This record gives sequence, structure tokens and C-alpha cells, in this order.
Amino acid sequence: MRAVTIRDGALSVEEHPDPEPGPGEILVAIRAAGLNGADMLQRKGAYPAPPGSPADIPGLELAGEVSARGPGAERFEPGDRVMAVVGGGGQAELAVVHERAAMPVPETLEFPQAGGTPEVFVTAHDALFSQGGLRPGERLLVHGGAGGVGTAAVQLGRAAGARVTATVRNEGLRADVAGLGATAIGPEEYVEAGPFDVILELVGAPNMGGNVKALASGGRVVVIGVGAGFKAEVNLVALMGKRGTIRASTLRARPLEEKAAASRLVEKEVLPLFEAGVLTVPVAETFPLDEVEAAYERFAKGGKFGKVVLLTG
Repeated sequence: MRAVTIRDGALSVEEHPDPEPGPGEILVAIRAAGLNGADMLQRKGAYPAPPGSPADIPGLELAGEVSARGPGAERFEPGDRVMAVVGGGGQAELAVVHERAAMPVPETLEFPQAGGTPEVFVTAHDALFSQGGLRPGERLLVHGGAGGVGTAAVQLGRAAGARVTATVRNEGLRADVAGLGATAIGPEEYVEAGPFDVILELVGAPNMGGNVKALASGGRVVVIGVGAGFKAEVNLVALMGKRGTIRASTLRARPLEEKAAASRLVEKEVLPLFEAGVLTVPVAETFPLDEVEAAYERFAKGGKFGKVVLLTG
């Protein structure tokens, strides 16, 4: 199979042995694979793949068709359309996925959209509800509302009955984010726009001081993105006064049991919203596999609305 390959920080498309599904696993002929911030970090050597995932093939999410099944795998049939969050290896023509980590692709999604769905919607759903405990009627702030996870979080918050505000650096994209159901504001305005019950932090350290100021009493900050910086100073007295909570989470390195549980919640609570036309997957741009360097450059450039997706077939 052909796959994107990282060698000393450089990207190329190279031949690799075809993977074979083991017990409980399916082999997926990949059609589309979204790019994510973790791919940028892995390329720099800052976010290695977890054990059991390809060390040199990036890609945290994929969508395609089941082409073979390993022993005991019965959840999907050959030819079924599936999508999944994986530890790595998604930017290739083939990948092995445990059947419990895979989800069916809603009929309303074409492959470019499906390839950009699993990582951002599983991540956003887990962060908002499992980590942040978001409830109907609460006020939600999403930092970085125009990106993949940001657009997913805005829509999920709106669908859950929350009042959603999103910071969007690019003024030209604020109307797009507002169209998803948020009040879109500049990054410098969020403290005054509060207080918020849940703050989803997708940007990183520079926002943390302001996040504490913007919290409502009993509010929760959930950190799942640190592209703008890893280390922050937090006024603990102010956090105590708000009875606030700061949580942080990653999805990639979780064990299968936890990933499967998160995926089942998304199947139950999120995928029907795609079928009902409540949710969408904005795709900023697609690239063929051979133009992976251009795809990574487009992602790193920023100023995009939604996902950058590689098309592999």
C-alpha cells in the first residue's frame, strides 16, 4: 500500500506492506483522512504515535470501506462504510482498525466529510459532555471556533441546548461560525462576554488566565488544544473563588476500551443528528494523497473554516 511517511520531519508517499487484520479487527480501504493538529506535532517529533500504531505513518482519523475481517470480527460486513479514530496510520490506502473503535458512516455524509468527522466529533463530544458536563441552558465558550474540533463543538453545544459563544481570530470566518449556531467574537473579547459555565480550550496557554476570569461560579475549563503554548500561570485564588475546575484530556493514547466507549456514545447521541440534517462537517479543502505536503502547508497556514482532508481513493 501507499502511505504518507514521516522521515526526519519530511513528508513523502512511500510503499509499505499491506496490513493484515488480527482478531476482532477489520481492514479498511481508506477513501479520506482528515488532518489534525497532532499530525503537525508528530511531524516535528513532538507527539509520537502510541504503542501499536505505525510510528512513521500519520493520521488520527479515517473513513473508507471494509475490505476484509480478522478472526471473530462480525460487527461490519465487507463493503460497509466505516470511520474511526486511530492512534496513527490513517493517511494511507489501507489501515487496520479494531471493529469496536469503528463507527458506521451516516448516509448523509460523503467520504470527504466522513474522513474529517470521527476525530473532531468524538473529541468534541467527549470534552463537552464527559469531561465538561455541559447541560442544556448553560453558557459554552469555544476557543478557536473555526477549526475542525471548534466547528464540531459549536454544533454539539447548540444541539444540546447550550448558549454558545466562539472566539474566531479571522474576522472573515465569523459569519460562517455564527451560521453553525454560535455568537462569534474576536479572541480579545471573551472575558467581557462571560461568564461561561464551560470553556473549551483549543488554543492553549495564552488564554488560561482570561479563562479563569471568564468562568461562572462552578464553571469548568476543558483543555484539549495547546497549539499556542503549553505552559500558563493561573491565579489559584481566583479559581478557588469561582469554585472552578480545570480539566485536560487527549484521545489518541487512550486504551481501546475507552475509545470504544467514546465511539459508542457518539453513535448513540451524534450520528442520528447527521441523519436528521442537524450537523454538518465543513471541509475547507481537499488534497489527493500525493499532494500531502501542500495539505500540511494549508493546515499550518490557518485561517480555514473546518477540515483539511486527504483523499486516498
